[in-house]
Amino acid sequence: MTVPAPERIDQQAYWNGVAGQKWIDFQDTLDSTFAPVLRALVTRAAVRPGERIIDVGCGCGASSVDLAQLVGPGGEVVGVDISAEMLARARARAPATLPVSYLLADAAAHAFPPGASDLLFSRFGVMFFPEPVAAFRNLAAALKPGGRLTFACWRTPRENPFFITALQEAVRFVPRLPETPPDEPGPFAFAAPERVRRILGDAGFAEIAVDPFDCDLDLAAGRGLAHARTVSLSIGPASRALAGHPAETVAAVGDAIAARLAQHQRGDSVLLAGAMWIVTATKG
Repeated sequence: MTVPAPERIDQQAYWNGVAGQKWIDFQDTLDSTFAPVLRALVTRAAVRPGERIIDVGCGCGASSVDLAQLVGPGGEVVGVDISAEMLARARARAPATLPVSYLLADAAAHAFPPGASDLLFSRFGVMFFPEPVAAFRNLAAALKPGGRLTFACWRTPRENPFFITALQEAVRFVPRLPETPPDEPGPFAFAAPERVRRILGDAGFAEIAVDPFDCDLDLAAGRGLAHARTVSLSIGPASRALAGHPAETVAAVGDAIAARLAQHQRGDSVLLAGAMWIVTATKG
């Protein structure tokens, strides 16, 4: 039987609703879990003092703060996101001494100052554009000639136990989620490297590199197995599969997830493999 594709998500409503609030609730956990990715991404971006940077899909602002520390007082970082709630958290946590500000806008369409920025940067924030070529073309217009693009995106679900381990346990109890077409906006929209190269090339970028990056991600953020269980039931595909199901079902799934995650426990950490692309390009 063919499962119909889900309707395209209204990203603005999604990130200004329950999803955005969950990211705020688990902000400290997610910042810790994704810290290895951010470190690798910042290194690859080769940020220099005095640069002007647009941080696309900045969420609660961890990446923007790190970038602002690197550009120093002569630089500027603008974190852009469509979630008002997440930006409120970003503003509240940003040190007043850093050259960072936050903009509530759709980066795909916002009229940034043309030719003013040195770097477009994103940690998992660019896979949700409904029209990606147009979005990246708009972002390219904000770059100086020769300006740089650096972002991280996920590879395929099967390469990412970080995503699918909890879901594999959940679907033993509840129906599978409808499959999302590979080109639809979502976490895995840029899993195919040839699609990434085609989109960026059509948007006017050159010197495009799509390099694999693999690391273990601590789902527990150093807080133990019980916390990893809570995270799995609150954020990600398992939580979406469990939406609307009775509490006893959720509890049973939680126990199954915890038993599975215990196999990956190392002290207070629960380490699951993550597979990503680090993408770099320059304005052509």
